[in-house]
Formats: sequence, C-alpha cells, structure tokens
Amino acid sequence: MQHSLEINAIASFTLAILLLFIGKGLSNRITWLQKYSIPEPVIGGLVCTVMVCMAYYLLDLRISFTLGVRDMLLLYFFAAIGLNTNIQTLKQGGRALIILVIVASIFMVLQNLLGMSIAQYFDMDPRIGLMAGSISLTGGVGTTMAWASHFVDTLGLDNAVEIGIASNMVGMIAACMIGGPIASLLIKRHRIQTSADPELDIGMRYQDEPYKRLNYYGVLMAIFWLNICLIMGRVIIRLIAFTGLNLPAFVGCLLAGIIIRSVTALVVPKGGRIWRWHSMQPGIALISDLCLGIFLTMALMGLQLWVLQPMITFITITMVLQILLVIAFILLVVFKVMGRDYEAAVMCSGFGGIALGSTATAIANMSAVTRVYGNAPRAFIVVPLVCGFFIDLINALIIGFLAR
Repeated sequence: MQHSLEINAIASFTLAILLLFIGKGLSNRITWLQKYSIPEPVIGGLVCTVMVCMAYYLLDLRISFTLGVRDMLLLYFFAAIGLNTNIQTLKQGGRALIILVIVASIFMVLQNLLGMSIAQYFDMDPRIGLMAGSISLTGGVGTTMAWASHFVDTLGLDNAVEIGIASNMVGMIAACMIGGPIASLLIKRHRIQTSADPELDIGMRYQDEPYKRLNYYGVLMAIFWLNICLIMGRVIIRLIAFTGLNLPAFVGCLLAGIIIRSVTALVVPKGGRIWRWHSMQPGIALISDLCLGIFLTMALMGLQLWVLQPMITFITITMVLQILLVIAFILLVVFKVMGRDYEAAVMCSGFGGIALGSTATAIANMSAVTRVYGNAPRAFIVVPLVCGFFIDLINALIIGFLAR
C-alpha cells in the first residue's frame, strides 16, 4: 500500500533554502562543478529529486511539496532584471534580439519535426510528438497544460499530458546540465576574451561573494522598488490582456522594471531620497540571485521522475535525440550567428534553457557562467525578452499549424 506525504509551504520553502546551501557547498568543494558552470540550485534540487524518487521506489512513499511561493520568487527576479536595464543597453540588444528570435523559431520547427518523426517510428500519431517537442521543451509546463485539452479531447491522444510532463522534466534537467559546459567549451576553444566588467547585474562572482558590502537603506530601497515593479507589472499584464494577448506575469514585472529605471534616469539622474541606484544595486543583485536560486531549487524539487516509467523507451530515445539536436544547433548555428564573442557564448548557455527548460533555467545557466567569467548585460536583456515576448507567440502558431 502506497503512502503519501505532503510537505507544507513553509517547510518546502525552508527545505529549498537548505538544498541551496547544499548546492553551494558541493560547488565550492567539487571543482568540476564550478569549472563547467553547473548552477548551484540544480545541484541541490537534483539531490532532493533523487531522494524523493528513492523514497517512492524503495519505501513506497510518495512525497509532494507545496510550492506556491515559487512563482512569487520568479516575479521578484524578473523585476530585478528590469530595474537593472537601461535604455542604452536595450538599444544595443536590438539586432541580437531579432536574430535570436529568428534562430529560436527555426529551431522550434526542427524540434517538432524530430518529435513527430520519432512518434511515427513508434507507430504513434505523429502529432503526439509535438508534446515531446516545442510544447513541453520550449513552452514548458504552462504551455503543456494549455494544449493538453486540445490533444486529449479534440485529437483523442490520451497520453499527451503524461508525455508532455515527462519530456519537460527531462528537458529541464538536461538544460541545467548542458548550458554552462557549452559556454565554457566555446570560451576556451575559441579563446574568447571574457568580460572586463566585474560588476554583475545578476548575482555576484564567486571570488566576490564573501566581501560584498550591503547598505541598509540601499537594501530597503531595493525591496521597495521591487514591490513597486510587481504591483505595476500586474497592471501592465491586465492592460495587455485587453488586446487579447495573454503573456506570462513575469513579462509585466520585467517591463515595469525597465520603465521605472528609464523614467528615474530622466527625472532624477543624480538620485533622490528613495532612489539611489548605486546604493540599491548590490541589494537588487543579491535579492535577484537568491530568488532565482530558490526558485530553480523548488522547481527541481517538484519533479516526479516515476511518471516517466510507462513511456520510458519513447521518452528516452526522443529526449536523447532532442538534447543532441540542441547541442549541435548551439555549436553550429547559435554561436556563429550571435557574434562569436563572449556575449554570444553566454547566450548559448541560455539557449539550452530556451530550447529544453524554461526562462528561469536559461537565466540560471547564464548567471552561473557570468559568476565565473564576468558580466554580460546584453545577454540578460535579449534572452528574457525572447523567452517572454516572442517564443510563446511563435510557438503557438507553429503548434497550431502542425497539430491540425
């Protein structure tokens, strides 16, 4: 008889913090984890995932976590990215933004054609391959559940949800594992000059971590303006919804941060009583790093690997080929068209998250790389905008065409 154990919200949140400590500790002690820029939250989150899986199979105990706080952490993180953005950086990212949208769109088509081909090889409806393609991998869990009713009720594909969720789980883990090593490989193989800017927009470099000084009022202002971004972001998303366009909540927070930073740069360029950018920036960097770390840890905590069992052969073959496709595409296409420089290498680490995981995974990969090699401000603008604005829209058009 199987037993169930549900961990409440505060205990789940506390466990995520402990797992992040574990991830950081292992990263500091095992040099190859830091060398290949494996994100610390991934290390701690996977420790939990493996333990939960062992409890399921060895003790017949199904452990689940209440992870509601996870989504709020993501909003704070993207609000911080917005506040770190100035108009000049945004202008510089224009050409790279267009190129990455085009490249990601081409890849989604390839991703879906591969999934459909493998499904046909297994004598399945080729359209079920879309669930192991851009729906679950580029789109993530939200897109998977959004399309689930169409695939099950309209197309009559009963295993669509399970295949989608299982593919997303494997893709998310793979995205975390390949992003950093790919960037490190590109930097070393092409002898790329890394960043001369030690000040990171997101997080802190490993060697600076113990010495970063924070100002009480700076941190207080950082929390205040991040909350303003969340409030304003919700309003922005509701206004956009009137046009019939539904975007993720984090996009509103990102836009709110960009607007606030731009307006304050014009109105109070030298700062004011509750807006002093140089005092706030270290606090915003620390808060954003913590929020991303705990978010990704909690996302991995929630994975239930046993759902892969009924479709293990199809999922295994499909995901191995999808992962190989991503790696080949990054090395042969993405790096070249994005400029062959350090920013391109950082974006390549993020592309693994775009193609296999989620926006948060992409940012975690890039953050892990910049903590070793230095700041890449354009990458942190281009990748979230591509993920948040364009990918979901283009993905919906591609899926709608192929799922007819």
